Amino acid sequence: MSDPISVRARFERFPATVKGAFIFRGEDANPHQVAVAGARVAGLGAGGSSPVPLSPVTLDVVPHRDVFVPFELPLSELEPGWYTLVCDVDVDGIPASYDGGRRFSVPWPRATVRRGQVKVGRQVRLADATVHIEQVDCSGDSIKLHLRVEPAGEVTIKLFAGGRRLRLLELELDDETGRGKATAYPLMRTDEALRVELKGRGKGSEAAVDIALP
Repeated sequence: MSDPISVRARFERFPATVKGAFIFRGEDANPHQVAVAGARVAGLGAGGSSPVPLSPVTLDVVPHRDVFVPFELPLSELEPGWYTLVCDVDVDGIPASYDGGRRFSVPWPRATVRRGQVKVGRQVRLADATVHIEQVDCSGDSIKLHLRVEPAGEVTIKLFAGGRRLRLLELELDDETGRGKATAYPLMRTDEALRVELKGRGKGSEAAVDIALP
């Protein structure tokens, strides 16, 4: 059964704040009363959440029309990391929480993160596929691991560096070509190696690659 409403977060990221609005939309043929109890910013991989300054309000959400509730979130209290915005509501008296569907980052201090490109050119054999790890692109708030799976198929990835697991933000794989990239939390300058753990389909379809960082 589909949700009676949808909630999206749309915003602009400024140096000290995030300004935008939650957009409520009726998704079925009925009007709904939506009581907005509050909102919060939730960390991805870091745990915990903080309230978003937002006054409680009751909305009449009609079918297929948008209603906007603006917000402004100061960033000074947030630790470096990736975050999503969550809105807590009652829809016709039934409590629910909606992820706004858009993420943003609070950057790490520039001197602490690794930047640039690391060429890899390694391949590992899984039970039913070969995974080619091509390169790692490092930026201030994430890394992108470029890979190719032959033949194209599902692969799960875990990343580790400096004794910690790097939170995976997104894994994109083309169903036809097998090309893709994994986006994760950034590497620190103090990290000496990136460990990539791969798992395909079937028993014994596991492998790992340790990539030395220059």
